[in-house]
Amino acid sequence: MKPARPVLRVGNDAGHHFFGYYDKTNWGAQDRLLLGHRVPARDFVIRADSVAEIGYFNMAGDGAFHVIGATTAWNWQMGSQLQWLDAASSRRLIYNVRAKGGLYPGFGAVIHDLDTGEPHELDAPIYVAAPNGRYALTVDYERLYITHKTIGYVGQDGAKSDLPLCPPDDGIHRVDLETGEVRQLISYAELKALDHRPSMDRAIHWVSHIEINPSSDRVLFLHRWTERVEDETCFLHRLITMDPNGNDVRILECSDHPLPQLAEDFDPSQVGTFDYEKSEYQISHPLWRDDRHIIVWGPHDGAIHYHLYEDVRPARVTIVGDGILTENGHMTYSPINKRWLLTDTYPDPVTNERALILFDVERNVRHDVGIFYADPHLTKENRCDLHPRWSQDGQRVCIDSMHEHERQMYVIDVSAILNNKGKTE
Repeated sequence: MKPARPVLRVGNDAGHHFFGYYDKTNWGAQDRLLLGHRVPARDFVIRADSVAEIGYFNMAGDGAFHVIGATTAWNWQMGSQLQWLDAASSRRLIYNVRAKGGLYPGFGAVIHDLDTGEPHELDAPIYVAAPNGRYALTVDYERLYITHKTIGYVGQDGAKSDLPLCPPDDGIHRVDLETGEVRQLISYAELKALDHRPSMDRAIHWVSHIEINPSSDRVLFLHRWTERVEDETCFLHRLITMDPNGNDVRILECSDHPLPQLAEDFDPSQVGTFDYEKSEYQISHPLWRDDRHIIVWGPHDGAIHYHLYEDVRPARVTIVGDGILTENGHMTYSPINKRWLLTDTYPDPVTNERALILFDVERNVRHDVGIFYADPHLTKENRCDLHPRWSQDGQRVCIDSMHEHERQMYVIDVSAILNNKGKTE
C-alpha cells in the first residue's frame, strides 16, 4: 500500500471485520458508532450455517467490537444488508437473518433497538431501507444466488434449480417496517413487457442495486437479464426508476447489445475476475446524488463514463470526470458538499492495486487518497472491494480492505484535501 493519508485500522480485537456495500453509511451517532460484521476467517465459502456476528465499534472507546446479534444470511459483498434505520440518532439498525419467513421462506430481518436491546422480527428480508424509516424494499436472495451469486444467499437446502425465468408473482416487494405488511410493487413479467427486447425472451430476469432517494419518494434499480448466468459479460442491463408504490416507471438507460459470448463454443472460465466490471456495456453502481439526480457507471450515446442522470422523461445526462475517471468504481457524493465525489477502482490486472479517489467535481481534479493491494487469488464471491463510505460529517472515509492480509475496516481522514479548497497537492 502507498497511502497519501494515514490509514487507521478500526478496532483491536480478534477476528476479521467488514461492513459490506458502499451505498449506505455504517457511521452513526454523530460518527461515534461504526457498524460492522465479524467473521472468524478472512475468506471462505459461505454455507447456509456460516455465522457473521453483528455489532459496532465505539470510535471513542477501547477498540472492542460490541456484538448485538448474529446472522447466517449474508455474503462478502453486501454483508447482511446491515444499516441504520435512523442514522442521525443511530438507535435502531436492521439486518437480514435466516428465519421461518413469509415472503421468502427461510429468510427474514431483525430491527434491533440499541436502547432497549429488544429485537423486532420481520417475515421478509430487506435490500434497502428508506431514509424515512417507514418501509424497505426487497427481492428474492435465493434468486440472486443463481443469477448474481456475489450478492445472493444460498438456501438452507442448497442452490435452487427450478427458478422460473420471468415470473408474474415475484419481483420487487415493499415491506412496511412498522406492521410487517408486504406487497409486490413490480413483477419480473411486467419488467419484461416494459419496452420489451427480443434478448429477454429466453433469459432469466432479476433486479439488483435498489436505492431510495433521500426524501424516500423515488426508487431506482437495475433490471438485468441473461441467457448465461455463469458469464457476467453476458448480462444485459436497464436503469429504471419508479415511485415507492410501483407507479410512474421510467427507463433512464438500456444497454441491450449483441452477445457473441452466447456461442456454444464460448468458454466462460476464460473470463477474468474483473473483466465484467470493465465491460463497455455494463450499467453498475447507481446511487442517488440527491432527490432527482443519479450517478452511475455506464454507457450513454455510445460511450461509457461516470454519468449523472436527471430523473425525468426523457432523462438528461451529463458526463462526470471525462477523461479523468476512466474506470468503474463504487461512488458516492459527500453528504455535506456535493462538490466531492468519493470512489475507488478495481484491481489493476498487473499490479493488483486499486485506488481510493476523491474527485473535485467543480475543478475536475482527481486526488488519489491511497493505493491498496488486493489478493489476486480471491474469487468474485469472496473478494474484498474497498466500498468507501463517508462519515456523516463528510470529513472521514471508512473502507473494507485486505491489504494487511486480514479483512478489516479502516478509517482515513480526508479533511486536509477537502479543506485545501481542492488545490492539487
